[in-house]
Amino acid sequence: MPTLTEILILHGSLPIEYLDTVMSNDPADEGAARALVESGVITSLQLAKARAAQAKLPFVDLLDYPVDRAAVALVSAAVCKRHEVLPIAVSMNRLVLAMVNPGNVFALDDVIEAARMRVNPVVVERADLLAAIERYHRADDELSNLTTTLQEEHAPEESAFGVSDSLDDDAPIVRFVNLLVSQAIQDKASDIHIEPGEHSLGVRYRIDGVLHDMQRAPKSIQNGVISRLKIMADIDIAERRKPQDGRMSVSHGGRHIDLRVATLPTVWGEKVVMRILDNSSTSMSLQDLNLLPGNFEAYRRSYSKPYGMILVTGPTGSGKSTTLYTTLHTVARPEINVITVEDPVEYRMAGINQVQVNPKAGLTFASALRSILRSDPDVVLIGEIRDHETAQIAIEASLTGHLVLSTLHTNDAPSAVTRLTEMGIEPFLVGSALDCVVAQRLARRLCDRCKAPDSRDPGELMHLRFSTPQDTEAPVLFKPVGCPSCSKTGYRGRIAVHEVMTVSEEIERLTVAHASSADIAQAARDQGMITLREDGWTKVRMGLTSIEEVLRVVA
Repeated sequence: MPTLTEILILHGSLPIEYLDTVMSNDPADEGAARALVESGVITSLQLAKARAAQAKLPFVDLLDYPVDRAAVALVSAAVCKRHEVLPIAVSMNRLVLAMVNPGNVFALDDVIEAARMRVNPVVVERADLLAAIERYHRADDELSNLTTTLQEEHAPEESAFGVSDSLDDDAPIVRFVNLLVSQAIQDKASDIHIEPGEHSLGVRYRIDGVLHDMQRAPKSIQNGVISRLKIMADIDIAERRKPQDGRMSVSHGGRHIDLRVATLPTVWGEKVVMRILDNSSTSMSLQDLNLLPGNFEAYRRSYSKPYGMILVTGPTGSGKSTTLYTTLHTVARPEINVITVEDPVEYRMAGINQVQVNPKAGLTFASALRSILRSDPDVVLIGEIRDHETAQIAIEASLTGHLVLSTLHTNDAPSAVTRLTEMGIEPFLVGSALDCVVAQRLARRLCDRCKAPDSRDPGELMHLRFSTPQDTEAPVLFKPVGCPSCSKTGYRGRIAVHEVMTVSEEIERLTVAHASSADIAQAARDQGMITLREDGWTKVRMGLTSIEEVLRVVA
């Protein structure tokens, strides 16, 4: 039997010099195969097709295959996840089994024993298989069954605070809450909304910036679910009349994931919103922020300086924190002292001194910032500039030799200058201290598997200022379609749209002269600044997102 290496070379997937590499279908060589994929020498698709050719088995594109849910149900989720297999059909009284490594006889034996059927293996890509296992063995059915069970049962005996005094790990309420959180992490949701209604309890996930209805639970379990979440987040369960904040941690797939929990009293009960803070999914490379080359170079020049102020602006949920943490990860070195003051500390980073604001104890942004400046910092990150006092200290810190990173809520980059002066900061200080402002939004990224060409009327494109009468060639645009890979939405993941404004001498003069944000914006554009919408149009031309998405997030 030829080795995988020989097959890959024969198909032109590997250079001839890899002929001496020992890669057979033995499980011990699985690491060597994956190493080639991870190093970019071959793709996972090439490896899967080589395995199929070696074993003389068919290769199946799992995302386009009509998976039979009845076949999936024949083998438990535990067996599928342990052996990385998935039954996808029954053909001629045999179970069609999707596998990554068809030579894994232990997996075949376990599936035959579980399904009580003979097996026909087929080879698939590993990433597609893992996604399919999550999709078909997800918690939906168990959640629905739990909801029905809870609805049929009489309301459990509750304490005065709305939850049983003793809840073990197998209690239906506990399992229901654990499944909600686990499913949200699997779906790569950023937020979980638990929303009391008049007759039911609603659950929504925010995925790629858009809320999706996921579950409806009976009203009778509302108090139990909310109290369980408050206990996990170490929030006072007796207090229902005012908003509260907390934090909790869960383990999922061997990862440690934090959730920020906030409660809000409504007319039908307490609404709970949980922000999922998954450190492993946070990009720590500036290259992954999708800055255009000109914007990246302007931003790199700013954060490479030893002092000055950099502001990242945009609405809540626009990725400001991710940009700041990624920048911090880039500039932080053992020889410099980096201190942050945040409310709350969202991502915990090794080697960084992070301070949590605590207004009840008198630890505000301003008071913490004063103490920080006595702690010999080189780089200071301020979670948000909210008032005159914080802004004043931040400006002074940047003028006294510190690199200051912070966020501000403005709609575009030029407005940050006027916002600081409106806070009562002297314009000459703003002009001297501020070095760079980055405004950003998050647009959904088109699914690479199903996006299709989009033909638009030239008049419509000119009306949107996407193209001009001088353009001789029609741009190649794409639109969302929808496939199993993107849950039929046409989008998968998100991409940032940026506006990077470097504070030049001209902008500094306009700031001192109390110029309007419109005048500052015009000066910045004259000096080469690309606006948010122009940046979005460039990413549409690159096939990364759609016109509708840019219009959704940019005015």
